[in-house]
Amino acid sequence: MRKKLVSSINIFLLILSILAICNSLLMLDDYHPLYSSIVEDEAGEIDIKSVKGYLIYINLDSLILKLYKDGSLIRTYPVSGGKNNTPSPTGTWKIISKSDWGEGFGGSWLGLNVPWGKYGIHGTKSPWFVGKSNASHGCIRMKNADAKELYKIVPHGTTVIIVQKTLPFRILKSGDVGSDVLMVQKALKKLGYFHDWESGKYGDNLKRSVIKFQKDNNFKVTGTVNKAVYDKIMQLYKEKLKEEQPEFE
Repeated sequence: MRKKLVSSINIFLLILSILAICNSLLMLDDYHPLYSSIVEDEAGEIDIKSVKGYLIYINLDSLILKLYKDGSLIRTYPVSGGKNNTPSPTGTWKIISKSDWGEGFGGSWLGLNVPWGKYGIHGTKSPWFVGKSNASHGCIRMKNADAKELYKIVPHGTTVIIVQKTLPFRILKSGDVGSDVLMVQKALKKLGYFHDWESGKYGDNLKRSVIKFQKDNNFKVTGTVNKAVYDKIMQLYKEKLKEEQPEFE
């Protein structure tokens, strides 16, 4: 009897381990901006027609969510995103969970694979902000009926692009999280300064990388990223990407 119990426990633990590994793979699978399957033109705009299947495109400047299927627009919904001090995760993500959450979430939750926190698309008990202003803690809010309709249409793995060009710059420091931190990690990794996982969290490893970058580029050593440092990182990052692009005759 005891051997059977131990065997059952071991099988249960094995199943839990497999599920945890699968979940981690989903999180690591192209979590950061720009998937290789999405094509950009020379102006940096997304070529919607290059994406097969469903695509959710959210513009938090115009407060609009557009749903595409095989490059064709099939639905448009008003939305509300994060406030300036709690911004939504801009970039390209995937839907990795779908749940029927409670009243505060309008009964529909589409979870995104953002590595630094729990973000998703859902309904709201404050619909008066939807389509009017960005007022959430980072999630994308929709009217409950719209969220329910979207929930029924899109499957797990659907690509979600979130853009917001009017978001003000903030000085990045230890403890910060967000898409801007993720972008700095991505750029410094390409430039050979950052050697950790791109998590979107400003930890000690990123701080050391920033300090080294500041020393190498004659900035005041602070371990924080102000606008001048950010612009220099992005300038060198873009130059590096351009160098790596193959030349065609």
